[in-house]
Amino acid sequence: MNQFTSVNDVQDIGQLVKDALALKESPYAHQHLGKNKTLGLVFLNPSLRTRLSTQKAALNLGMNVMVMNMDKEGWALETQDGIVMDGTTVEHIREAAAVMGQYCDVLGLRSFPKLLNRDEDYNEDFFNKFIKYCKVPVVSLESATRHPLQSLADLVTIKETWKGTAKPKVVLAWAPHIKALPQAVPNSFAEWMCKAQQEGMLDFTIAQPRGYELNVDFTQGAHITNDLDEALAGADYIYVKNWSSYEEYGKVLPFTEGWMLTNDKLKPTNDARVMHCLPVRRDLELSSEILDGPNSLVIHEAGNRLWAAQAVLKQMLEKLI
Repeated sequence: MNQFTSVNDVQDIGQLVKDALALKESPYAHQHLGKNKTLGLVFLNPSLRTRLSTQKAALNLGMNVMVMNMDKEGWALETQDGIVMDGTTVEHIREAAAVMGQYCDVLGLRSFPKLLNRDEDYNEDFFNKFIKYCKVPVVSLESATRHPLQSLADLVTIKETWKGTAKPKVVLAWAPHIKALPQAVPNSFAEWMCKAQQEGMLDFTIAQPRGYELNVDFTQGAHITNDLDEALAGADYIYVKNWSSYEEYGKVLPFTEGWMLTNDKLKPTNDARVMHCLPVRRDLELSSEILDGPNSLVIHEAGNRLWAAQAVLKQMLEKLI
């Protein structure tokens, strides 16, 4: 694996999930792979789970780790070519990414969208240029459009906890929020679940109010509805997440009441397990009674972020030998 920016970079998602679960059983079995190798983690936005889990994953594999919070400690980066840098930017991404690649064997990068210009965000110009100029394997720590480490951890969690004989029904359920959030997590979750559905691993449904439809590039094969109760009927897993509108890009649109998940809404499900990527706004996105109750998988899911990151880094290190 030369880079990890989406499910399209994975040859066999079932095997990658198995690798993550095997690493959970034997975290230190592959430390020789990372000996004298360095992982650089570059953050332009805040992080808790992604930073800690990826750093721990690298340490488990015997790697050295360096962290750079570019938004607080780095120079303001220019990404456009052919302009005179006489404004607020100090360093061009051509030099910055290239230098980081000189110091590190693998780089991780996090950069959120601005939610102002859809074309600008969805062309992933910053990520693509960073990959081009650093010339080492790159792991997405979340981009403008995707969060693949989170989605891999989500699939690992479903695989690990599902004890049924039939395919589980997995629902991505939109939830309220007080501000506009990116589509990266739901895009990525939908993309990974659609791929898993193609491979016969599960059945996948998306429920959101009208106007909150995701980019169809990420939802091919999913059953999509504007009726949350319809989606929840018979559900085995419910992934709760807010996102802003894609069509009316970055906007928070009006919606009817009843989109926050509660214990009462779980009644028509198959005693569904509830997931969320965290951080979560209690009693706005998701009720405290669920978060603190037996159906919640959010902490277990967050724990699996470590093994997802370690499985990806392991495959990258194997290519570097």
